[in-house]
Amino acid sequence: MARRSMPNNNPEELRQSLVDLLTNFAEELKKTDLRHKVIALIPAFHKLRDLGSSLIPKSEAPSARDRIIAYLQQYPQKVIDGEELMVVSGIGEWARRVRELRVQFGWWIYSGVTFKDIAEDLEEAASLKAIGINPSKIKPDQYVLMRAEQDRDAAHRWNVINEIRKKKIAVKDKIIEYLRKNIGVQITGEELKYLANDAKEWARRVRELRTEDGWPIVTKNSGRSELPVGVYVLEEDRQAYEHDRKILDPVRVKVLERDNFKCVECGWDRTMLSREDPRKMLELHHKQQHKDGGENTVENLTTLCNVCHDSIHRGQS
Repeated sequence: MARRSMPNNNPEELRQSLVDLLTNFAEELKKTDLRHKVIALIPAFHKLRDLGSSLIPKSEAPSARDRIIAYLQQYPQKVIDGEELMVVSGIGEWARRVRELRVQFGWWIYSGVTFKDIAEDLEEAASLKAIGINPSKIKPDQYVLMRAEQDRDAAHRWNVINEIRKKKIAVKDKIIEYLRKNIGVQITGEELKYLANDAKEWARRVRELRTEDGWPIVTKNSGRSELPVGVYVLEEDRQAYEHDRKILDPVRVKVLERDNFKCVECGWDRTMLSREDPRKMLELHHKQQHKDGGENTVENLTTLCNVCHDSIHRGQS
C-alpha cells in the first residue's frame, strides 16, 4: 500500500530533515549500485511530499481533498497548475480528489479542456479573457475554481447526469433533457462536458439548442450579465416562437440593454422573479411581425416578459 503523506505542524523541521537527507545522498551518488541509490532516495521523496502537504495547517485542512480546495479557494478564478495541487495534496491521486470535489461536493472546478470547448463560442472566449483566462494557452491539466461558494445541490445533479449519460441518444438530446430537469438552475460547462461523454461538440450543441431550436438557454453573453462565465441556464421549459429563433445574440443584448432588462408592457424584470409569478423570463417581440416582413433589428424588436409576449401573440392570431 502506498505511503500517505504525513503533514507536520512544523514545515521548517521537515525542510531541515529533507536538506539532511539530500546532503547525505551525496555519498550514495558515488556508489555504483543503481537500486541502492533509488532505495536511499525514497525517504527524501516522502519527506518532500510531507513538506508540501504541511504548507496548509492540518487544523485547517486535515485531508488531501481538504488541502486542494483550501488552496483553490485562496486563488478563485486563477489558473492553477495540476502540479501545484499535487504538491499541496501530498498524494499521487490528486486528480481523483479534484473530481470528487467537483462531482460529490459541488465545487465549480473547471479544467483546461472544458475552457477550450467553451471558447468555441467567440463571445464566451472574450469573457474568459476578461477575467484573465486565455483559452488558447490554458493546458488540459490546469484548473480554475470559478465560484468560491460550494454548490450543495450539485451531487444530486451529477446522479441525474449519470442516468442520462448512459442513454443511446444524441448529445444534443442529452443536453436538453438534462437542462429541462433543471429549469432555472445554473449548470456548469463541466457538467455538460461530462454529460456529452467528453465530446468536444457539447458547447456547439448548446448554442444550436438556443439559436436553432429556440430553447431559452442564457449565458453571460446572451443577456444575463450577472451569470459567471461558462454557466448555462434554461429559463423556462418551452421553445421560442420559430421566427424569434434567429435573432443574433449581439442584437438580443442591445435590445435588452436599451429596455433596461425590463418588460416594456408591465415593467417586470428578473429581480422580481418568484415561484408564484408566471412571469419567468424576458423575450424579444417583433413590432412588425416576421411574417409581414419584420426584420431581426434592434429597431423592430422590443422586450417583453413571457406572459405579455404570449398575450400579444394570442391577440395577433
